[in-house]
Amino acid sequence: MSFIRTLDADISTEQLGFTYSHEHIVCRPAYWAERGADDLLLDDPEKSKLDVLDFKHHGGQAIVDATAIDYGRDVPAVHQIMQETGIRIIGTAGFNKSFLWDAAVKEELKPIIGDYKTYYEWIEAKSINELTDFVIREVEEGLEGTPYKAGQVKFGTGYNRISPLEEKTLRAVARAHHETKAPIHSHTEAGTMAIEQIELLKSENIDLSFLSLGHMDRNPDPYYHEQIAKTGAFLSFDGIAKIKYAPESTRIALILDLVRKGYEDQILISGDTARKTYYKHYDYGLGLEYIIAKWVPRFVDEADKEGFDGQKLVEKFFVTNPANCFAFKK
Repeated sequence: MSFIRTLDADISTEQLGFTYSHEHIVCRPAYWAERGADDLLLDDPEKSKLDVLDFKHHGGQAIVDATAIDYGRDVPAVHQIMQETGIRIIGTAGFNKSFLWDAAVKEELKPIIGDYKTYYEWIEAKSINELTDFVIREVEEGLEGTPYKAGQVKFGTGYNRISPLEEKTLRAVARAHHETKAPIHSHTEAGTMAIEQIELLKSENIDLSFLSLGHMDRNPDPYYHEQIAKTGAFLSFDGIAKIKYAPESTRIALILDLVRKGYEDQILISGDTARKTYYKHYDYGLGLEYIIAKWVPRFVDEADKEGFDGQKLVEKFFVTNPANCFAFKK
């Protein structure tokens, strides 16, 4: 039996539809708020909703909101956007990367996670099993004490390093997966440490077909991508539109290289749109419509010219693969 868990309902895999696999919709990360980094605060739900509606207007049907507890989630606001737009939204339990944990814990979370001053203090104080129980509750009962449940579990690691506390959260998330069968997502900083993450997950007996690895396009190395793909994990190319990191030609070439090698069933595409300046209705950015309205036609054109069926690949990357990746398989 397989199903997808959206914030307020379990649906069949066939119901998911055209999906962005890694976005952020409403979030106020304490780490960035404390530093006055307003661009990284998606703090106006009405503006976020307008971008979600643009995505829907072009045929979008579902979004995975990859915002974990330490990145300033606003679960009720995201659920309201889901209700008002009709876009299915998958929420995320678990953790991000360690440098964010210096931020102050939101006061409203203290009844849930305890009277800790920072996320670092909380994670350091708790055992792996206690953190596991917390993640399980967010999948089975609700995120941050709401009735809205997580549809995936997440951990993250830093640039070319995995700290002891990051390993602790990785193991907690792995054990929560065994209990819930929720799919696993990992943050890789600049696309590094994916192989090392995989080795740690193997030590927790994880079936890697449940895993998606984020930011693979930040490390544009075809050999590296093939080594990851051989494990059965999904590779998320979720930096679309971020030309400061690489041109779209590089991302498309990386994706088509994996397709040539037989890994088209393991590719996910998204934008990780987590700044006001990326959003159209916050600050005139390309917005959530960009991938579906502009990037997809370009990809189809380039894929067709290389001898592939571009439209068939789009169906794989945005419909079939997300339905497989984000399914609970019990």
